[in-house]
Amino acid sequence: IDKSKHMMDIPDKLTPAMEDYLETIYSLCKENKVARVGEIATKMDVKKSSVNAALKFLSNKNLVLHEKYGFVVLTKEGVIMASEIQDKHDILFRFLTEFLFIEKNLANKEACNIEHSVSKQTMQKLAKFFKFIEESSDQLKPKLLNTFDIYLKTGKIIKKKNENQEKKKSK
Repeated sequence: IDKSKHMMDIPDKLTPAMEDYLETIYSLCKENKVARVGEIATKMDVKKSSVNAALKFLSNKNLVLHEKYGFVVLTKEGVIMASEIQDKHDILFRFLTEFLFIEKNLANKEACNIEHSVSKQTMQKLAKFFKFIEESSDQLKPKLLNTFDIYLKTGKIIKKKNENQEKKKSK
């Protein structure tokens, strides 16, 4: 038997729903070493039949291992793809909560929606932006966020005194 005929290549991009299944399985496996169909269904608020259909699809893509009525585990490829999805989610959640001050429940939902459409390149730049803000100066992040928070509340940008004085001098 030629195994290559039975194993399909992993696509560059899964549907958002399939990414959600992978992310959920990844989360459950981190907690319990394995996932179960019922746990996946409960966590995603879907029917077990939907989970089984998704598992069949993901299994055909060599992303999960699942035998009927058995545990679900991610393959090596599944772990890689799921961890990338989770990393995207975490970065987006952090951006929404720490930089835009979005409430955590809403930020979680929004991060889940955005993670499916944002490119790997954009996520890498966003991660580098966080690192830059945090490592460039102890004062930069708090000052930037405080100024932005004031702007959100008042619609006004607070400028440094030196900037205002220089503008007056140049007139």
